[in-house]
Amino acid sequence: MESLRRGIRKNLVFFVLSILFSILALSLDMFNPRIVQEIIDGVIIGGRMEDLSRLLLFLSIITLSRVLLGYGRGYFMDLGGSALASDIRVDLLKHLQTLPLSFFDQINTGELMSRIKEDIDNVWFTFGFALMFFVEQVFYFIIAGIILFGINRELTLLIVLLLPIIGYIAYKLEVRIDKVYGEISDQGVRLNTTAQEDIAGIRVVKSFGRERHEIEKFFRENHRNYELNVKQAKTLASYGPWMDFLTNISIAIAITIGGLFVIRETMSVGTLVAFSTYVSMLVWPMRMLGWLINALSQCRASLKKIDRFFKEKPEREVIGNPVMLKEIRGNVSFRDVSFKYKDEYVLKNINFELKEGKTLAIMGTTGSGKTTLINLIGRFYEPWEGEILLDGVDIKNISLEVLRSAISYVPQDVFLFSDTVLENIRLGSQVPEEEIIKALETARAYNFVMNLPEGLDTIVGERGLGLSGGQKQRLSIARALVRRARILILDDVTSSLDMETEHYVQRAIEKHYGDFTKIIIAHRVSAVKNADEIIILENGEIVERGTHQELLALRGRYFDIYQEQYGKYILDFEEEMV
Repeated sequence: MESLRRGIRKNLVFFVLSILFSILALSLDMFNPRIVQEIIDGVIIGGRMEDLSRLLLFLSIITLSRVLLGYGRGYFMDLGGSALASDIRVDLLKHLQTLPLSFFDQINTGELMSRIKEDIDNVWFTFGFALMFFVEQVFYFIIAGIILFGINRELTLLIVLLLPIIGYIAYKLEVRIDKVYGEISDQGVRLNTTAQEDIAGIRVVKSFGRERHEIEKFFRENHRNYELNVKQAKTLASYGPWMDFLTNISIAIAITIGGLFVIRETMSVGTLVAFSTYVSMLVWPMRMLGWLINALSQCRASLKKIDRFFKEKPEREVIGNPVMLKEIRGNVSFRDVSFKYKDEYVLKNINFELKEGKTLAIMGTTGSGKTTLINLIGRFYEPWEGEILLDGVDIKNISLEVLRSAISYVPQDVFLFSDTVLENIRLGSQVPEEEIIKALETARAYNFVMNLPEGLDTIVGERGLGLSGGQKQRLSIARALVRRARILILDDVTSSLDMETEHYVQRAIEKHYGDFTKIIIAHRVSAVKNADEIIILENGEIVERGTHQELLALRGRYFDIYQEQYGKYILDFEEEMV
């Protein structure tokens, strides 16, 4: 995974320093058994009391140095692991921002959050602790083995013969635990998704009295998660005791046979104690293999899942020969545009010409393709057939940054960030305050914003909690207006507004932003009647088009909509037509 390799290279100095401190600390550990050997053989048995103070001083220096080196090791290890995880998390979020909407249509928020949080935390734990611990154990194993061979080669060979058996058990454990952890990770996603949906949809849950149903659904997912963790624990319990048994046997063999050597006076008591300590250093890494394998398996499973996201192809900035537009005027053309979703046509043979400064209104029943059509303008999806032109240039040849900077979009589903009203309107851009006030007044939001506890600096909660639907919609309109993009798209934004506010916003937009090219999606006739052209979509096709008066004269679908909404005024209309 390139992000992992790049993060390791960037933070390599922290890992190197951590390894250096670790090796120095472990090297000092190797002297402790020798000093203990000297104390036993020379001071306790040999009676050389004059050596005791010197040996105790050495032990004290080693212990103090071990503390200081351990601090440096832990500090740089945590620093490197944290920095690595932070870099991967940023890279992943940046990559997700480049992916097309079609990717997000097929994945749930719970899985995304699990990858960004839990899986990257596993990477941090592995590189910030487990991997360094693994390096330490390898060092212990090699150095302790060399010292043991120097003390007694035959006894060391006898102990080493048990190590392949421990290694085989560790391998079998890794194979089984890797599969189990993959299942736990997938179940964790389902558990997070269930909890996230329950919390995000708490109003729906309470409104429909679904609390018991949702609790039972969460219980099932949680119980499955519990079962998988029990399965993991059983797997570890099946192999762990055997590894402990074999390592303990190794130490027992060393003490037993070494004791016989002491009795035969071919080995001193101090040497036996030192040998036993070095044997512990040799077999301790083998005892920790199960834990290390578990940690490394978790990390590997997490990296596979993270890497799957990194392998998703980002949106293509430009398709074909790039064209630089010096100035965007706002002419939009659809030429025989069709779009499929899962092999089913959502739009078929769409054609229209929208001149700069003009207004196009789109009406149609739910699922007729209205929102899909405007998503194609911003290249959130690519058309299957036909071409879309902006100022006479195919939008495939215009970079996404330039194209989307020319569009201000007010979606049907308003999203407000957990931030101040001001930042929700600015969205990180440096917009003069007078422009913000003008946009708020145009959207008829200025008065209610100023009446909030902190005015523009009032924090609104997740998804704008605490504000009414109409208030959130008006802030969304203001947010789009401050961009002053040449194309303004309003996706059924007046549905949350009362009729008076709707008329006020329409007049204000026309007065202050009349030179913008506007595309309006709406179900109300009042929102579209002043448009330069109205098109009616049905099953992804244009079935009617024209101005308000022309469509009324046709007495077709638009007339039916008009009649449903203004039935009591039909007689007046008849007289007007006459």
